[in-house]
Amino acid sequence: MKKLLLSLSILFIFSFAANAQITVTDADFVGVGDVIFQATDNTPASTINIGNTGINQTWDFSTLQESSTGNLLFISPIGTTYENQYPNANLCMNDNGSLSYYNKTSTGLFIHGINDTVFHSPTLFYPLPLTYGLTISDGPILIIDNVITGPLLSLALPPSTVSTLSNGLANRADTALIKIINTTDFLVDASGTMTIPLGTFDILRLKSIKYTNSELDIYCSDTISGIGTWINNVPFSSIPFLGSFSNNETEYKYEWITDNVSVAFLLAEIIVDSADNIINGVSFQTTAPSYINESNQDIFNIYPIPATYNLNLESTIDNITTYKMYDLNGNLILENTFTKNTKVDLNNIAKGSYLLNISTEKGSITKKIIVE
Repeated sequence: MKKLLLSLSILFIFSFAANAQITVTDADFVGVGDVIFQATDNTPASTINIGNTGINQTWDFSTLQESSTGNLLFISPIGTTYENQYPNANLCMNDNGSLSYYNKTSTGLFIHGINDTVFHSPTLFYPLPLTYGLTISDGPILIIDNVITGPLLSLALPPSTVSTLSNGLANRADTALIKIINTTDFLVDASGTMTIPLGTFDILRLKSIKYTNSELDIYCSDTISGIGTWINNVPFSSIPFLGSFSNNETEYKYEWITDNVSVAFLLAEIIVDSADNIINGVSFQTTAPSYINESNQDIFNIYPIPATYNLNLESTIDNITTYKMYDLNGNLILENTFTKNTKVDLNNIAKGSYLLNISTEKGSITKKIIVE
């Protein structure tokens, strides 16, 4: 009888361990000073399987190749360009010069805006804590509610375009109203282990479906009669500088997230269609590369590495080039511009590793720099 009870106890313990689930909290997410290196494999469709729902799943993404690589720098909003526009943000992400502002709390990561586009209301980027089976919906939330007037609108909508939109009732665009509403459904639908070139980790799979409903309304008038009329639900493609918007969009995304303290939280990300077909490849976490955007490496020459007193930067094109050096906490150390070549003085730079981003209209590159 004792042997039977012991066997049942062992079986129970083994079963519990096999089905134990991780929980991802705000402490597992990125914070100020973190750097995430993200690679993209543009041709993974034949080797990558989205997998199934449920617990104890395995995903083998070990064959992913780096088609391109970039870095995300997480910094404090204090001292950034748009600091004053985001008084409630406690985290900022620098993605190759584009700044996104967030507020990280124990209940979620909320995005407040991008660059000088401040959202009308913060929107939930990740619900927290993440556990298997979590289901939550955020929205509908009004993200953008902007009014456009003045010469820019008149230039974008000349009289001929306004006449076409209004069926000949008007020839001048006076005001444009943009309203964008987001609703996002989150579901932690699977858990298990994932293997990427970086290693094997316990994970949760987060599926999100984001519905974006956008509306563009334009008030037009006739310069002769003075009669005005509203034209509702105008296609965004009618205004050139709004062409990247769409009136209604649905985005399906899978993210594999870990609580492992040795890596940042996001292991891999895939955007799919409604039938789970991969659309734009697989984004996955990788180690710090020696360079970024391999296709652009012939444009720039950076030497010596390691460097001691000076760093030489050379460009094969005549355009103005910008360089920015960051420490591994995401702090901007040096910034300047040059044409063709320059010498960067490192005498006041502490020994250690840095990231140097060089960009021009022809391309960009980021190299890991070691100062000795």
